[in-house]
Amino acid sequence: MGVVQKAPLRSILNYPTPSPSPQGGREATHHAIRQIGTGITHMVATAAVAPSAIPAEPPLDRRRMVAFLCMVFGMFMAILDIQIVSASLNEIQAGLSASGDEIPWVQTSYLIAEVIAIPLSGTLSRVLSTRWMFVISAAGFTLMSAMCATSSSIDEMIVWRALQGFLGGGMIPTVFASAFTIFPPSKRSIVSPMIGLVATLAPTIGPTVGGYLTDLLSWHWLFLINIVPGIFVTVSTWALVDFDKPNTSLIKNFDWTGLVVMGGFLGCLEYVLEEGPNHDWLQDEAVLVCAVVGMLCCVAFFWRAFTARQPIVELRAFTDRNFAAGCAASFIMGIGLYGLTYLYPVYLARVRGYSALQIGETMFVSGLCMFATAPIAGRFSGKVDPRILMALGFSGFAAGTWIVTGLTKDWDFWELLWPQVLRGCSLMLCMIPINNIALGTLPPERMKNASGLYNLTRNLGGAVGLALINTLLNDRWDLHLARLHERVTWANDTALQRLDGLRQGFSGFGSAADAMALKSLTNQVRIQGMVMAFEDVFLVLTALFLVMACATPLIRRPKAAVQASH
Repeated sequence: MGVVQKAPLRSILNYPTPSPSPQGGREATHHAIRQIGTGITHMVATAAVAPSAIPAEPPLDRRRMVAFLCMVFGMFMAILDIQIVSASLNEIQAGLSASGDEIPWVQTSYLIAEVIAIPLSGTLSRVLSTRWMFVISAAGFTLMSAMCATSSSIDEMIVWRALQGFLGGGMIPTVFASAFTIFPPSKRSIVSPMIGLVATLAPTIGPTVGGYLTDLLSWHWLFLINIVPGIFVTVSTWALVDFDKPNTSLIKNFDWTGLVVMGGFLGCLEYVLEEGPNHDWLQDEAVLVCAVVGMLCCVAFFWRAFTARQPIVELRAFTDRNFAAGCAASFIMGIGLYGLTYLYPVYLARVRGYSALQIGETMFVSGLCMFATAPIAGRFSGKVDPRILMALGFSGFAAGTWIVTGLTKDWDFWELLWPQVLRGCSLMLCMIPINNIALGTLPPERMKNASGLYNLTRNLGGAVGLALINTLLNDRWDLHLARLHERVTWANDTALQRLDGLRQGFSGFGSAADAMALKSLTNQVRIQGMVMAFEDVFLVLTALFLVMACATPLIRRPKAAVQASH
């Protein structure tokens, strides 16, 4: 029984004033008292019933929670495989006798297929249901992992990696959509940090895991490690997931034309962003052709999205201001997630000469910080304005990259410690409120489609960020080398003294000492130019993250979350 609450005096005094009775003042007074008494009785009764009339939030379904955890683990495998091969491409190249131009496709094919599958997953999960969508994705991903491990040529590897990326890509947005539809808003402080941690931790520790597996076993185990967990995820989701029912009637109006042009648009875009920086962009014929095809498919895709009876991707989700703001923040966070995961290993490999295992051990700091920050960010996510957490997160990103603008060729683990600590903590402070802002207020029926678009923006942010980082890094390196060559001449006393010191160090090699000293000085100049280019890139990233931090007050604070369906 509900607790009886006192009716506010203002409510009694504002009760409608009775009209004068024609039978005299005394009867009018009695009539007014009866009306006020009736009003008081009504308000007291309402106060007594109201609390019990509010339906109590159902307890957390343990079966659904276990099923969701299995799905999260499947998503972890799919995201981990984006970066797990990045530190071991040389070993794969040697094992498959691939050329230097072919081996990047081991990663590029996965990314292209995944970026196509992510927005498509919303439509497929509505047609097949969450259960069968995830079971097919997990089973196919596991099978393709086995096929990658048994590849005997680079062509086979590229085909299996593309299929692995396409099937794995379907798991990622399905998990995000499930998190915001099967759990009530009060549980999101638990669920949101979980998926945020997995989505950011997996690509961060990918090089570490890949380096350990390749050094201790062989590159085949980069894929074999997925088989047993993949079987477990497939069986457990088939047995436990029962969130929704399939809707096969949607197949009748399936937009096949939209699917083709979307694949052409996103596939060509990903190829241009991956290969453009290494081939001088449109100067390369393949990049130019893909750019033209991608533009044509882009126009056709947007035309189909707004005119088709049942578009392959529902873009009207962007009319929700919170969703659009969350996607914009997710795009910038993708640059911080994938861009910095790329930059630090490149510096450690090219400048410091680290092995894949050493790079992985150095990068592991960010992963530890994510683990430590996730529960803290989750606890504050329901109590603090999410815009404040976002501002703190992007400011932390900016602080970390600002520290690295003082980079030298001698920086090691300890110099990179605080930048990595700030990066790991900032990822969690950004990811959780961005998830809640973008997806936390959408109605359940729009969640599957919106989740695909939301995850797509993060991946595209990473792809665009990597392309811009590579282009800026190469251009600034060329610029700094040209300036250093102007300074390091035979007329520069400092350069001559340095050259003499190197010549004395190589004096034991006889007549080859001069050539060895000159080559050593040239390498030092190139490394210094590269370090200066890294400083410029980190400065640009600092400005980008600061702009995003300053823009967070422009985001509208999300209203109360929509109640999840049960």
